Amino acid sequence: MNIDLTNKRAIVCGSTQGIGRATAIQFASSGASVILVSRNEESLRNVLRELPATKKQNHNFIVADFSDPSTLKQKIHNYTTENPPVHILVNNTGGPKAGEAVSADTSEFIQAFSNHLICNQILVQSVTEGMKKQKYGRIINIISTSVKQPIKGLGVSNTVRGAVAGWAKTLSAELGRFGITVNNVLPGATNTERLKAIFKNKAEASGRNLEEIISEGISEIPAGRFAEPSEIACAVTFLASEFAGYINGVNLTVDGGRTLCL
Repeated sequence: MNIDLTNKRAIVCGSTQGIGRATAIQFASSGASVILVSRNEESLRNVLRELPATKKQNHNFIVADFSDPSTLKQKIHNYTTENPPVHILVNNTGGPKAGEAVSADTSEFIQAFSNHLICNQILVQSVTEGMKKQKYGRIINIISTSVKQPIKGLGVSNTVRGAVAGWAKTLSAELGRFGITVNNVLPGATNTERLKAIFKNKAEASGRNLEEIISEGISEIPAGRFAEPSEIACAVTFLASEFAGYINGVNLTVDGGRTLCL
C-alpha cells in the first residue's frame, strides 16, 4: 500500500510544533500541497522551509489565532475562495490548561469551546462545498483519549474534547454520502511540549520529582514508551488517503494500549 496524496490540498492546523508539524511534513512527503495554520508567522515560515516539495506541490501558510474566530473565518474564507478546493482538513489546536473541572471558571469552558469546536466548525464550513464538488473529502480531528476515558486533572479538556467528538460523529453521518469522511484521532501520551508541560505542572503541584512523574506515566502504557509525533502523523495520513474511504465516524485511539476500554 503506497499512500499518494499528489494533487491533494490539505489544511493542517496547529502545524508549527508537535503532532501538527509532524502531520504537515508527512502529508508533504506523501505528495500533498500543505497549507499550514498557526498564530506565529515566524514559526510558520520555519516549518514551511522544512516541507518536502516537488514541482506539483504548492505549500503555503495562513496566520490565524483560534482565540479570534471572526478573523479566522475571514482568513480561511478568503483562502478557500481564491484557492479551491481543499481535499483534507486536519483540525488541531493546543489543549486547555490543566486543572479540575469543579474549580474551573466558566470562562475557561467558554474559551475552550470556542477554540476547539467553534473554530473547527468555521473551518469545516469553509471546505465542505469544495469537497462535495470533488466527491472527496477528509476531515480529521486531533482530539484526545479523554473522549473514551477522562484524564485526571484535565477537567476542561475532557469536557470539550467530548463535545468535539459528538460533533464529529454527527458530521460523519451528514457528509458521508458526498464522499467526505469525518474521523477523530485520539493520541495518547506523545512526546510533545504539551506533555512536558503537563508533567512539569504535576510535579510542581505534588512536590514530587519530575523523573518520578515521567516514569509513572510510562508505566501506564503497555508499549512502555511515549509516542513520537510522527507516529500519530502516520495514522492521520492513512485516514487522509483513498485507502480510508470506508472509515467514517470513528475515534481512532493511538496510545500504545494505555486506554483501558474498547
